[in-house]
Amino acid sequence: MTADLPFSQACENNKVPILSVLSRVFVDSHTVLEVGSGTGQHATFFAQSLPQLRWLPTDTAANLPVLARRCANYPGDNLGPVTALDVRERPWAVPPADAAFTANTLHIMSMEAVGDFFSGLATVLTADARLAIYGPFNYGGRYTSASNAQFDQWLAARDPQSAIRDFEAVDALARDIGLRLLEDNEMPANNRLLVWSRA
Repeated sequence: MTADLPFSQACENNKVPILSVLSRVFVDSHTVLEVGSGTGQHATFFAQSLPQLRWLPTDTAANLPVLARRCANYPGDNLGPVTALDVRERPWAVPPADAAFTANTLHIMSMEAVGDFFSGLATVLTADARLAIYGPFNYGGRYTSASNAQFDQWLAARDPQSAIRDFEAVDALARDIGLRLLEDNEMPANNRLLVWSRA
């Protein structure tokens, strides 16, 4: 870790397990749009680990200075420019992509914004694209662990519009834009890595 760069311990903890899935499901992909790149730890790590991919880091305009600090130190040539992206705005000012990735974002957004996220993806994903989403999910309206229930209470106290999302609701939004679920991967710390295909 470089002391003067923004740092997320969660990103540090989950990047290797996520990479083990992305290296497989993005094997035929070329351009990955990352929504909500945060500190840039995922963007730089995955770009370095998967040099055949062009990784496009995005975040809201307010967070771009944080994201840009780490991305500016990336030595490779397969990391795209840091780009402002608010999922609620149209059009998305990003190029077409045949893959998309986001981590720990859907439970921060409002459910309306989650819908906007999928609507925006519909306009930029190519016909053969894949989508990977990492984070906690409920199934059948139930928490998968006591720690997720506690986390959801913390989210609600912080922002009443934030919440762990139901897998079924998210999958329905994905299906609405022509995506079908390929994989539901169990991950550390009671998280999942869901993968859809548009092919």
